[in-house]
Amino acid sequence: MNQSNKNQMEHFAKHGGTKFKTNVSADEINQYVNDLPPEKKESMYEVMKQLESELMITIINDGILSDGEGEIGGSQSC
Repeated sequence: MNQSNKNQMEHFAKHGGTKFKTNVSADEINQYVNDLPPEKKESMYEVMKQLESELMITIINDGILSDGEGEIGGSQSC
């Protein structure tokens, strides 16, 4: 798999179940998040909005979510 395809994989946020694709490497995302001030890391929503504003991820609003266990569409306990 070439680097551009590797960076554009779709994922679900563990907390909130929002679907997104990465536009940069995981290392770049981790470094960016580590460098954010604490008030910008108070919620996953805030972090994802920051990453999206920097074009590091693209949030996909297709109505498909996952629960905290990664079950797409939710589970019986959720």
